[in-house]
Amino acid sequence: MSQTLSHEITLTPAFHDLDPMNVVWHGNYARYVELARTALLQKYDYDYPAMRDSGYAWPVVDLRLRYVRPVVYGQTVSVRATIVEWEHRLKIDYLLRDATTGERLTKGYSVQVAVDMQTGEMCYECPPVLWERLGVKP
Repeated sequence: MSQTLSHEITLTPAFHDLDPMNVVWHGNYARYVELARTALLQKYDYDYPAMRDSGYAWPVVDLRLRYVRPVVYGQTVSVRATIVEWEHRLKIDYLLRDATTGERLTKGYSVQVAVDMQTGEMCYECPPVLWERLGVKP
């Protein structure tokens, strides 16, 4: 791959994101990677409305997260999303780091598949519109 298909956002967890142990509740990490994924797809002008308008739904069929260190209230976190596969599915890797120290906090990935919205059928190859938007060749 000649270019890195990635984007990074920075966020600070809100108080309501915490669990009774005063760390970010594990379920909120899915929201954080969703924010990074959306920003990444917007960078390539293929966010969810553009996907829909191109005739494809892209449901998440797999989401994995590995918690290394807890995120705490007031901590600034960088969330990097990187597209690592796009031929037959859209796989995006995530890395959450402390924005100040660079310490790794969480890593993971998501997998999305293209579904033709007219037929409801899953596509076994990513549609050409994804390749076009990413600026990559098959």
